[in-house]
Amino acid sequence: MKNLSNFSIKRPKFTIVVMLVLLILGGVSLTRLPIQMMPEIEPPVAVVATSYPGAGPEEVLDSVTEPLEEDLSTVTGLQNISSQSQEASSLVILEFDYDMTIDEVENEITRTISSTNLPEQAEEPSFIEFDISMMPSIQMAATSTNGDTAEFENQVNDLANELESIQGVASININGLMEREVAVELDTEALSDYNLSQSDIAGMIEANNISMPINTIEDTEQGYNISTRTMNELDGLDELRELVLLDMPDEEVTLNDVADISISEDNGGVITRFNEEDAVQLEMMLADGANASSVNAEFNEELDALLDDEEYEQLSVSTLYDEGEYIDMAIDSIYVSLISGAVLAMFVLFAFIRNLKAPLIIGLSIPFSVITTFALLFFTNISINMMTLGGLALGIGMLLDNSIVVIENIYRHLSMGKNPKQAAREGTREVVTAILASTLTTASVFLPVVFVTGLVGQLFTPLAITVVFSLLASLFVAVTVVPMLASRILTVPKNMDETKRKQKGYMKRLRKATAWSLRHRASVLFAAVILFLAGAFGLAVQGMEFMPEQDEGFLTIEVEKEQGTLLEDTLATVEDIEAELYNHEEVDAYLSTAGSSGMMSFADESNTATISVQLTDASNRNMTTSEFINEVEDDIQDTDASAEINVIPMSQAGAGEPNTVVLNVSDNDEERLDEAETDIINELEDEADINSVTSSNSGTVEELQVVVDKAEARENGFQPAQVGEALYEATNGVEASTIEESGGYTTINVKYPADVLESEEAFENISIPNDEGEYIDLGDIASLEEAESPTLINRDEMTDTRELTVSFSDSLSLNEASQLIDDVITDLDLHEDTEHSMGGDMEMLNDAIPQLILAIALGIVFIYLVMVAQFESFKAPFAVIMTIPLAFIGVALSLLITNNPLSVIAMVGIILLIGIVVNNAILIVDYIQQQKEKGMSAYEAIEISVQDRFRPILITAVTTILGMLPLTLEIGEGMEGIAPMGIVVIGGLTASTFLTLFIIPIIYSFIDPETRKMNKKYMTPDGEIITQRQVDERKEQEAAASYEQSEQEADDSPEENTGSEQK
Repeated sequence: MKNLSNFSIKRPKFTIVVMLVLLILGGVSLTRLPIQMMPEIEPPVAVVATSYPGAGPEEVLDSVTEPLEEDLSTVTGLQNISSQSQEASSLVILEFDYDMTIDEVENEITRTISSTNLPEQAEEPSFIEFDISMMPSIQMAATSTNGDTAEFENQVNDLANELESIQGVASININGLMEREVAVELDTEALSDYNLSQSDIAGMIEANNISMPINTIEDTEQGYNISTRTMNELDGLDELRELVLLDMPDEEVTLNDVADISISEDNGGVITRFNEEDAVQLEMMLADGANASSVNAEFNEELDALLDDEEYEQLSVSTLYDEGEYIDMAIDSIYVSLISGAVLAMFVLFAFIRNLKAPLIIGLSIPFSVITTFALLFFTNISINMMTLGGLALGIGMLLDNSIVVIENIYRHLSMGKNPKQAAREGTREVVTAILASTLTTASVFLPVVFVTGLVGQLFTPLAITVVFSLLASLFVAVTVVPMLASRILTVPKNMDETKRKQKGYMKRLRKATAWSLRHRASVLFAAVILFLAGAFGLAVQGMEFMPEQDEGFLTIEVEKEQGTLLEDTLATVEDIEAELYNHEEVDAYLSTAGSSGMMSFADESNTATISVQLTDASNRNMTTSEFINEVEDDIQDTDASAEINVIPMSQAGAGEPNTVVLNVSDNDEERLDEAETDIINELEDEADINSVTSSNSGTVEELQVVVDKAEARENGFQPAQVGEALYEATNGVEASTIEESGGYTTINVKYPADVLESEEAFENISIPNDEGEYIDLGDIASLEEAESPTLINRDEMTDTRELTVSFSDSLSLNEASQLIDDVITDLDLHEDTEHSMGGDMEMLNDAIPQLILAIALGIVFIYLVMVAQFESFKAPFAVIMTIPLAFIGVALSLLITNNPLSVIAMVGIILLIGIVVNNAILIVDYIQQQKEKGMSAYEAIEISVQDRFRPILITAVTTILGMLPLTLEIGEGMEGIAPMGIVVIGGLTASTFLTLFIIPIIYSFIDPETRKMNKKYMTPDGEIITQRQVDERKEQEAAASYEQSEQEADDSPEENTGSEQK
């Protein structure tokens, strides 16, 4: 490093060329780096979704879920298997280790589900790999001034098709379109007259509407092959109506004789509204690896161009959520924070040194460090995202630390009267080992983060790598560019020298304070221990959370009414909520979908609804998203007391409401599980800090069970399975074929009229044909019984599980609420086979905390090892390590002042802090050892080290703090998510910087043999009490006096000898 500095000073043009090459590489890399909201997250979770139309939750569990669970439980690397069974659908969730990818087991999963024995009516199970890209990147609503629904929907489809051709767009999902089908509604009396069944009609339609490939004919004469196909397609509804079913001697029976054929339009069980008007919802899905920022910008540009076209002039498309726009705003905010932090740091340097040229050199070094970092990110395939740029913005002060230490020391040598080149050379050489050690310690503390697994590892590894890259770049700049520029630009100051600086009042007071602390070492250390214990207590009582809330300006309202609620009634509740939203000026727009279901659910959910709400820009409202939710939540829930209504910020979509804990209670004994669930709910609801408890088993659905009389069925030629299959077709219809209609193919659905399902009596009169062609009424072979079934059946590890959602008050943090729940369950003394566990955010927090604590511990060990190598001592590094507990005092205080709980983000900030705070101690300890090597006593070296290193320590601390300040103040979009990192670093660094100046000299004085017993007291023969240090000083004075006397005698001796010789 020293030779590198000397080379840079001697070869300035070569240094400039190297820097220009790095700038070019970094600039090109910056234009090619992908831009994302967050690092690419690949949770090792797969879902097997199966649709079983018409089946209740218990039947879905018995016939679909349990067989799938049994077969999938043996998949390689499986860590957990859970499931949800509800009406008409089954979900089996497979979780694997984070060191695996779903691609590794995809083939095994697909083979397993394809070989699982499932009912014939159940559809083929779908394998779904959970991915962040499953969430829409843009959410839009389309409305039209055209009253023609068909034309409106055709325009929407055409628009979506054109937009899907944009590179980077995977697909556009359209919700709220009318579903069209050719309805063949059977006349039951006519069927009975002609002895025809539903399956007969469907079979005849299929048989007369075919396009079937046959084989290839080889034409040897012509010399080519001819493909052959059997064709007989029905041409329109009129031909379908005239389809001959029976050709009797006296008449032909056509389809029109036994059925009413028409084009049927249905909303498909979903109604979509935008700002209280009928609308269609469009969701743009990004392709894997696509750049949301650039693709969304191109998408919006193309959308605007298409809407200007005459073809779509009656169409209006409004955007509710645009991930790309939010990313751009968030990243722009980080860029602003980065630049403003750098400018503030340069002002600080000028304030201390009072020289414009020194900040100019620092200002020139910043782009070199930052752009070189971008080049390193490009070659390691890391994207620009909130974490990587957040690491840069948080580390802008650290980027300057190395350069500031070098430029300050060069300036100090200039103040001694040295010429610029000599000052640059010697000033850099004096601190190069210290800044190398500082860089290595900060880099080494992030090394364990790379080995953190799970979601936390995937989120923060890019941040750690970015900080390390930026520090290495800043080290390179500090030992090459800075001394080279300093040797050319800086000049010897006219009105200031180092001696005068040391005589300033604040420097004298600092030296006195250092001397006082060294005389009262025990008292100072005792006070530091008390402060540390107070800090540890503060952290303990502050509470914990997984991730901080973000002000995204977008929220979701989820509505669930009683099972069996009609769609119209659900829509009425939605309209009431819309009216409430309309009264709030903070609301910009809202998109409502009544009858919506989850993206992996196949059930008819007419009792559910979702309302996506977009708030106005943050600058136009005086409350955050979270504050808005707190204000309106009660009013929204009061619109329908019978409905369960949740208001969720977008950042927590899928994770439940804020201030909630998910509690899973499992037991194989259903009766014991019911009892445990009831007891837990009752006890929790008695707690003052618990607002409510809801259970996944809280609702039941009424169902009509068809109980087949086996004897009667056998006598009439039926097996129970035949009865079930016939009833399924009778109630759901039979898709016979497709027919070309209105420019597209429409399904032909052969079904009974609606009145067949209007009453139990009508249902019992459904005629079912047996193998002999005889028609038997359902009531003759089966009875109807009313029953209730759970709406949702949860299982975990193939054990029945109840999922309780516990809502707690704002006075509790996440971990405090979880502890309260644990205490309540412990007091209940449940059966030993009844197990419970935390889910949701608490589960992720429990997974993350041990790993982060291990990362912190390993980071401290690595710092110690680096210091041992630096100082060639096993004792001296302990003085450096002691700065870490000093920092925790400031961490606790900063979190308490800002009312922030300890989160995963804050703990990553603590890791960052550990790497920073040791740098001040390194400067002091390294300087002490340098002065001792020059012959200075240990005590004097300790005193002078604080005095000489005070300015660089203060400058680097203030620049680091100010560099992080814009980010910490949450200036701009998206800053809330990473602000706690800055808060803990600023608090910890402020406390440790002040305490380091006094505590580290004391610690070092105990380590060094010369000063270890310096305060030990003795009594002289004269009765005077003196310390060991005073004894040492007297010995030094006596040795100095003896030396001077011997020197004087040596000087006098030659004169005497010369005189005698002359005589």
